[in-house]
Amino acid sequence: MLKLENNFFRPAKAYLLSVLYALCSVLLLSSCGGYKTPERGTWDTILRGASFGTMTETARRAKQPIYQGAGGRVLLPHEVGPYMDTLEEELTDNLRKFGIQISRVGDDVMVVIVRSAFMSADHPDISDEGVETLRTVSRALARFDRTWIEIAGYSDAMTDQNAATRFSFDMAERVALFLAQHRVKTLRMFVVGRGSARPIADQSSMGRQMNRRVELRISPIVK
Repeated sequence: MLKLENNFFRPAKAYLLSVLYALCSVLLLSSCGGYKTPERGTWDTILRGASFGTMTETARRAKQPIYQGAGGRVLLPHEVGPYMDTLEEELTDNLRKFGIQISRVGDDVMVVIVRSAFMSADHPDISDEGVETLRTVSRALARFDRTWIEIAGYSDAMTDQNAATRFSFDMAERVALFLAQHRVKTLRMFVVGRGSARPIADQSSMGRQMNRRVELRISPIVK
């Protein structure tokens, strides 16, 4: 009888232990304030559902039935303006930091974050300051969830264009991973590395730092 009871309760006990372990992990990370990018071998799994390429109108139209089929919400045409206005205001109010720029392009909200504002100087991982910045972005994107998100990485001018593309794509992927781990659905994401294309500054020392950046283009999902 005892053996039967032990066998009966073992799965429930294992489940409770796994829940407790997860809660402890979350509490520990919260108390430390630390974040570590997951092992590279897990990236494809974490980003499953994201698209890799430019967020074109054609790409959005092709993806929308999948997004809605998974329970994604959309905006009616008359809701777009006020919805995106509020998102822009929230991001602007909460991201008044050096190296971050919020702007509006039509219905889209653009968030430009230079690399030094969210990454360690000598390591490709997210810095402590970057964690706070990306948490703020994640909270806004999770709340304003009727939007597409293009996450585009850019580098400064490099002799090797393939290296520039890899560098920029790595930055974009790391931001996408962070967002995915903070309640932003990957089905909304388009991730792309554009290398040294579209520089926003010259090639001086300061200009090169500004050109190394990630741009988030947030677009309404309209019925």
